[in-house]
Amino acid sequence: MATHISGAKRGGSSASGGYSIRQLPVNLFASVMGITGLSLAWRMAVNLLSLPALPGEVLGWTGLAVFIALISSYAVKFARHPAAVHAEFTHPIMGNFFGTIAIGILLLSAFLFRYSAVISEIVWISGVLLTFTLAYIVVQKFLTSPQKVETTVPPLLIPGVATLDIPVTGSSMPFSWAHEVNLFAFATGSVMALVLVVLIFQRLRHFETLTPASRPVLMVLVAPFGVGFIAYTNLGTIDMLASVLIYFGWFLLLVLTPVIFRSENSFGVAWWAIGFPMAALSIASFRYAEATGGPILLILAELLFGFLALSISILFVRTLHLVLSGSLWRFESAG
Repeated sequence: MATHISGAKRGGSSASGGYSIRQLPVNLFASVMGITGLSLAWRMAVNLLSLPALPGEVLGWTGLAVFIALISSYAVKFARHPAAVHAEFTHPIMGNFFGTIAIGILLLSAFLFRYSAVISEIVWISGVLLTFTLAYIVVQKFLTSPQKVETTVPPLLIPGVATLDIPVTGSSMPFSWAHEVNLFAFATGSVMALVLVVLIFQRLRHFETLTPASRPVLMVLVAPFGVGFIAYTNLGTIDMLASVLIYFGWFLLLVLTPVIFRSENSFGVAWWAIGFPMAALSIASFRYAEATGGPILLILAELLFGFLALSISILFVRTLHLVLSGSLWRFESAG
């Protein structure tokens, strides 16, 4: 028996069916995280690899455009099909992907800081409030309601550990209270990451495997280590703990890559789960290589950045095809 993590359904050959905004999956917001994460990684590559800056900025604005399009579309879905949105939010697996909305907002605040500090600060505060709200709901449910083993999968990390993205994007915020909020967020996210990673490892070791179509979400396991490194070094310094975080992140990436990138793992919206974890580890790798001055580390960071850029490009093109072909919106009627 295998666990399947659903997303957009690709249309079949049945003549009965149609198209509806109801089919828009919330996990598509992970695309904003991947695109914007690549933009922020590109900014580091500009300094370390002497790349032109323009492509990275175009990526950032693309991430913003995708977010506006998705949030507008999802608002229409909520207005027309509130029961469908409620079903996603309360679903033990898909509900975790609402955290991608909050993380996307936080990442966009970091991108926008170069253009307008005021707008960036407003967006960041909005992201902080949404992130803490979702984390509170998820952790409270986690502690007060029995959960099935098969739902203890990597996406569970998204809302609970999303608070780590607050110090990742908010270290430069000028508010007098920002530092304590960042510390609170780091404490919450790091402890929850420790707990959840152990539970997820246990579930993957002893219980049902993920279906091939769902395997890309395994990459979410890398996120707490890449994001944790950035958050930790934003609040402190690069020390032994920082080294542990980034090296274990690399180890997991090497272990998971041949499992995820296989031809049998068919393409779907779930593939966007690979974007931000690799982007976070890419940014962390650039930062670590810059701090240590190791040429081999810089080469590894370059390789990961190139792999990230190629992956996001392919995901973007294939997702655009799903949208334009209508496959993203297609459903089959019961009759």
